[in-house]
Amino acid sequence: MAAEFVLEHSPEEHLARCLDRIEREDGRINAFIELNPRASEEVREAPHGRLRGMVVGVKSNINVRGLRATCASRTLENYVSPYDAVVVERLRREGAVVVGMTNMDEFACGSSGETSFFGPTRNPVAEDRIPGGSSSGSAAAVAAGFADAALGSDTGGSIRNPASHCGVVGVKPTYGLVPRHGLIDLAMSLDQIGPITRDVRTAALLLEVIAGRSREASMLNASPEPYSQRLTPDLSGVRVGFAREFEEFTAPEILGVVKRSLRRLEAQGAEVVEVELPSLEKALPTYYLIVFVEFFSATRRYDGRRYGHRIEEVCGAEVLRRILLGSYISQKEYAGRYYRRALQFRSLIRRELLEALEKVDVLAGPTTPKLPHRLGEELSPLEMYAYDLLTVPANLAGIPAGVVPAGRAGGIPVGLQVHAKPLQEQLMLNVMLAAEGRE
Repeated sequence: MAAEFVLEHSPEEHLARCLDRIEREDGRINAFIELNPRASEEVREAPHGRLRGMVVGVKSNINVRGLRATCASRTLENYVSPYDAVVVERLRREGAVVVGMTNMDEFACGSSGETSFFGPTRNPVAEDRIPGGSSSGSAAAVAAGFADAALGSDTGGSIRNPASHCGVVGVKPTYGLVPRHGLIDLAMSLDQIGPITRDVRTAALLLEVIAGRSREASMLNASPEPYSQRLTPDLSGVRVGFAREFEEFTAPEILGVVKRSLRRLEAQGAEVVEVELPSLEKALPTYYLIVFVEFFSATRRYDGRRYGHRIEEVCGAEVLRRILLGSYISQKEYAGRYYRRALQFRSLIRRELLEALEKVDVLAGPTTPKLPHRLGEELSPLEMYAYDLLTVPANLAGIPAGVVPAGRAGGIPVGLQVHAKPLQEQLMLNVMLAAEGRE
């Protein structure tokens, strides 16, 4: 029997409660850029599928017909989507209702939720802190109870980073498992759409709905699996790897929370063993060199002729920085020195991750090396990029990675990050369920 989303109230009443909470509290949180004016009508007309009545927020770089896909930028401030992304079609087919478009770092360029043209998002769980990014509004909307779930996109941790900071669950699937048709890319070889939810079971249900081949997108020849039906917290015989390099780069208060979470996995039958990721430190410069080039290429369409404004004339400082660096690296005389070298290191990092995963079933460790900074605090670009150190390897390797709340450090949520082999989402979700401590 297929798993379904369960409501305590009617779908109409449930949506009304969410909208009421958004009206009362989102002026402070700023999780949404735009609400869906037809949501109440759509919930009445929604089919009786597995997600009947689920209220979902959608990151503003994923197309939802009739709503603005702004990428949180003045460049596309008035761009109204003419179609639904494949993932949105699939959600609606199962009875979910899109409540609105969530805030984000501009064009997904950021790790804090502060670069949006529409203003920064506040962390609902620690309101003086950033929520993380770039899927800041999606994580904040779920953490604040504005929505049951949200879609985000993950280029180098953009789902997992805010999930960790806001104390919710986030999943970046294997690259190519979920259709990207309808996503406005930051870096097409890295981006993947995934769910953000309050618990692992809902994340598993959402993933099984949005995953699988699509006529519109070139992707893996993989069929969706009934992840939610096969969930189990029993980890008997499962080997969990913890890389010694995690300790070298991670703040002690985060490591303390993560190690307590690892002990919970051992209590569920797992064996925790030490592994090595010798090139972990190289992942960050490798990732950003690739992102700069791919983002520069992607932004050439925003020339002000077909739609929107010319991006260089209206974008924020971080977006312009990445465009200029991408332009520089893309020049013929520098491409070999920087970009091709980055692609070589990408292959090395992928190989090391997969070799580590041959010795164990999953890798588990911290999500970010430091706690979220205070909202409005000035950080240098390099300090901001450092948030991504532990999340970018999964994108470079194309493997799945998920985050589940592990506990708190000084009252601030800390997430446990779990990596698995390609297409091993089920095992990853099982480990996350065991860490969550829910039967």
